[in-house]
Amino acid sequence: MNEDKTPEIILRKNNQNIFTKYSFLFVVLFLLIGSFWLGYDNGKKSVDDIVLNKDYSLGSTIITNKFSAGKDTVDFALFWNVWDTLKDKYANQESLQAQELVYGAIRGMLKATGDPYTTFFNPKETREFAQDIGGSFEGIGAELGMKEGVLTVIAPLDESPAQKAGLLAGDRIIKIGDKPTMDMTIDSAVDLIRGKKGTEVVLTIFRTGEQNTQDIIIVRNTIEIKSVKLEFKDNNVAYLKINQFGEKTSREFDSAINTILLRNSKGIVLDLRNNPGGFLDKAVEIASRMISKGKVVVIEEDGAGKRDNLYTTGGDKLSAIPVVVLINEGSASASEILAGALRDDRGVQLIGKKSFGKGSVQELISLPNKSSVKITVAKWLTPNGDYIMEKGISPDIEVEFSLDDFKAEKDPQLDKALEIIQQEIDTK
Repeated sequence: MNEDKTPEIILRKNNQNIFTKYSFLFVVLFLLIGSFWLGYDNGKKSVDDIVLNKDYSLGSTIITNKFSAGKDTVDFALFWNVWDTLKDKYANQESLQAQELVYGAIRGMLKATGDPYTTFFNPKETREFAQDIGGSFEGIGAELGMKEGVLTVIAPLDESPAQKAGLLAGDRIIKIGDKPTMDMTIDSAVDLIRGKKGTEVVLTIFRTGEQNTQDIIIVRNTIEIKSVKLEFKDNNVAYLKINQFGEKTSREFDSAINTILLRNSKGIVLDLRNNPGGFLDKAVEIASRMISKGKVVVIEEDGAGKRDNLYTTGGDKLSAIPVVVLINEGSASASEILAGALRDDRGVQLIGKKSFGKGSVQELISLPNKSSVKITVAKWLTPNGDYIMEKGISPDIEVEFSLDDFKAEKDPQLDKALEIIQQEIDTK
């Protein structure tokens, strides 16, 4: 299962510059471990003189384990005071595990950012994340995110147990089993939903347009994700669906391109519906196959407002072939980047429903003890400078896809896309 552990992620195995770029994270981790020994006695002093409940900007904050009445100072003695009090006073002492308390403290620190995509993975979660992005895992096969503070289905993966059970993009998850999701993090939800093949999980969901919640029973299974699916429709139109932007996507896409060129297809319907995203570099690679070299694919903007353009890198084979793109509420992150680039750079028409609206970039950083942290490092904009966070990308032609259509195995969005691409082929 890959429930929003895939937003736009930059995997960097060589992290020599991480200390420079993310010094705050390492200062905090260092203090959590090192200052316990170096300043433990100071941690027992009174904190009466510390100004509490005051907001400080991250850039101007000084982290110290010494008492100070200085301005813009955060004293870590309070942390150790609570640690010591818990150790001395907590009734169920045998249930306390020091390492889990440290993990919990880190999670709490990241949760305080207010960004649901900045999160910590312990060693077990790090292994599971690696399995998820590798394309094989056990679960229900749905991507989760936060929409207006509510746990929401970004997309059920194609042919997954979630899709077969009737879970739809945009469904809001109210309960997992008997546990309400209010104030639940994405990662906590993932832990509850994930499970062994053959076991059941019950999701209580609220669907837009309906008055009551409903329970959906999903039987977990092994999920094998093939990134790219290729079919040929009437008049030799290529139907090319990308399910996610994973490690194998570029290779599978290149194979599909070769088949399209051998068939001399005159038009392509690119389906990015229910594609929750994945690796940023894969979105750039795919765009480079469909857009001429040197065009802006996406603009990254860091916390200081500095912008960096990512360009197509070459390898274009499809820019001369007419394309239309399908998007819906489950198109997020990397799929929104590709859709936006094709529209802004080539004037490609987007058909379907408004996309999810995830306009941030995460970097996955390896930490000691085989744990990791995923941190939002930038926001992204389309080549025309549009920031789509929360608002999504609106299609040029809006087409509904109802639950009745789904049950009747009809696809009016695809029908419309095939109609439009045929018109473009005829007028070329």
